[in-house]
This record gives sequence, structure tokens and C-alpha cells, in this order.
Amino acid sequence: MRVVHVVTLVSDDGAYGGPTSVATGQLEECAARGHEVTLVALWRGGSRAPARIGSVPLRTRPARPLLPGRFTGLMHPLLVRDLWQALGRADVVHLHAGRDLVSLTALAVAVLRRKRFLAQTHGMVEPRRGAVVRLFDRLYVPLLRRARGCLVLTERERLALAEVVGPDGPPLLVLPNGARPRAGAGAREPGPRPPEVLFLARLHPRKRPDAFVEMAALVHRRLPGARFSLFGPDEGALPAVRRLIAARGLADVVAYGGALPYDEALRAQSRAAVYVLPSVDEPFPMSVIEALNAGTPVVCTDTCGMAPELARRGAAVVTDGSPAALADAVCRVLSDEDARRSLVTEGRRAVAEVFSIHAVADRLEGFYRHL
Repeated sequence: MRVVHVVTLVSDDGAYGGPTSVATGQLEECAARGHEVTLVALWRGGSRAPARIGSVPLRTRPARPLLPGRFTGLMHPLLVRDLWQALGRADVVHLHAGRDLVSLTALAVAVLRRKRFLAQTHGMVEPRRGAVVRLFDRLYVPLLRRARGCLVLTERERLALAEVVGPDGPPLLVLPNGARPRAGAGAREPGPRPPEVLFLARLHPRKRPDAFVEMAALVHRRLPGARFSLFGPDEGALPAVRRLIAARGLADVVAYGGALPYDEALRAQSRAAVYVLPSVDEPFPMSVIEALNAGTPVVCTDTCGMAPELARRGAAVVTDGSPAALADAVCRVLSDEDARRSLVTEGRRAVAEVFSIHAVADRLEGFYRHL
């Protein structure tokens, strides 16, 4: 099959996060199964866009901010032509669709091309009451309803999307995110280097990097040898994070390293002793799956979409998200080798049994054949 995916943005700093990672992971597995694949997207970076991401051919145009908003207003006029050509020759069209100009254009082209397509919204399309969103949805929602199916991650996302598309909307099909198993995952680097506690996410208030810093202050009192690193593009929370680091006297303990390209982010996860994601209402974070896949113990909150499954399996430490609870969890992982080994073992088992890209692609191929 000729499989074309569309995602809003590919960038050298991974700013668009999960949707881009999911799209490339799905397409790499499709390519490994013999399908002809293409990813169409905007590109933003300090150099020319790569021709491929792994085994996935990439067709891009430079991202230009045509309207306000970090991602909402990004577009390039020639991307319309690229979409018309790529979708026209596709057997399967899969749109990673948020509320933005690229997604709106891709939906419109798919409809005009009379293509049967799937939409995957990644938790980005929920009920909103603002005037601008209502105006946008007058164009967007009728096009989204033309999908042959919308792929959702969790029951919470299913209910939210059902409210947006209404009773006449397409079938809502559950499809988890998945990661490709990594050989040798779980090995710690030898030597006396201090344990590193990692935050790897956008520095946005919903991700709660401030809670990570407060947690670091509590852990530092109990385990002075631990060090804490934050990586990710700033989306408004960095000034507050820096003020908090200074106020808690953690300048030599907590460091911000900026945004990381995808490969470097994976290395950072493999290097870390613990990965902490303190964000709330996170639908299905790929960073958690990738940390589990790397053999890195995970601490997350109980509002994470996969928290019930991880807690049931003992594959992560699930907390209420308070700095004190996060600190207790991190101290346990750093101090109890048996607990750490159990988390690594169960985390890798969870990836293999539930969150493997192989299992995800089996279901995805079934959806594609139905199209």
C-alpha cells in the first residue's frame, strides 16, 4: 500500500512532540512491512529539512507563521500543492489532526480528492467555547466528520472527541501509541557519575516543570548526590523555573539544557536514573513509553492516560502529582535497587505486551485494509 501521513510540524528541537514521534514510528513500522510510505509536514530548524527520518521519506515546506499561535497558524502556501499531489496518489491517508491550518488544509484536500482517510487527534481536539475556536470549528468539524474513523488513545479522549464531532461523527477507534523495542535497554552507564533525575517535555504550565523543581529541592535534602536536568522547548514556564531554582538555592543541582533533537532525547532518557513527568491530564505521553523502552524507571501522575495500566502492572510509580509524592517516589527508586529493577523489568514488559509498535501496527494495518 502507498501510505501517506500528514503531521503539522517536524523540527530539529522536537517541539511538536508526541504527534510527530507517533507518525514517524507508525510509518517506520509500515515501511518495515513493505509499504511505500511518505510523511508530509512543515519543517522548522536551523538547517535544511532532512530527506528522511529513519526509513521514512519526508516531504516538507518551511513553517511560516501566517496567524497567531505557536502551531495553530503555521503554514506554507506550497504545502497545499504538496498535499494535493501526495494524497492524490495514496492508497491510505492518515491525518494527525489538531486544530491548526495544516490539519484544516489536509482535511480539505483529502475531501476534495475524494480520499477515504483516518484522523488521529492525539488528545488535541476537545470541546472549547472560545469565539475563535467556534469560528474555526465551523470549517474544521464538518471536514473531520468526513473521516472513515478517528483514532483515539483513551476513554477520556473518546468522550471529548465525541462531544466535538457529535452523533453524526465517524467511528472512534482506540489505538494506543507504541515504541519500537530497543536492544540493550535498561543498561546503566558504569562509573561514579551521580544519579540523574530527568524532566523531558515542553516547559509549559500544564507540564508542571515548577513541580519538578520543588520535587528536586525535597529530594536534594535527602539525597544530596542526585542531580536534576530539564530538557525541552520553552513555552512560557522557563522564567518561573529559573526563579524557583534560584529561590531554592539549587543552581548547582538543577540544570536546564534546552530542547533536544529526538536522538539526543532518547540518549538522555537512557542515561537517566529516573524519568519524572509531573504533568496533569496527559493523554498518552510518548516520552513515558520511550523511557520504559529505554529501561529507565518512570514516575508520573495519576491523571496520565496510561497510569492505570502502568500502576496495575507495577511498571511505573504513579503519584498524586504533588512535589512531596514525586520526591518520595524518586527517593525510593534511587535508594531501593530491588524496586528499580522491578520497575525496569515490568516497564519493558509493558512495552512489549501493550505499547509495542508491532502490536500497534497490527491494528493499524487492519484499519488501513478496511479503508
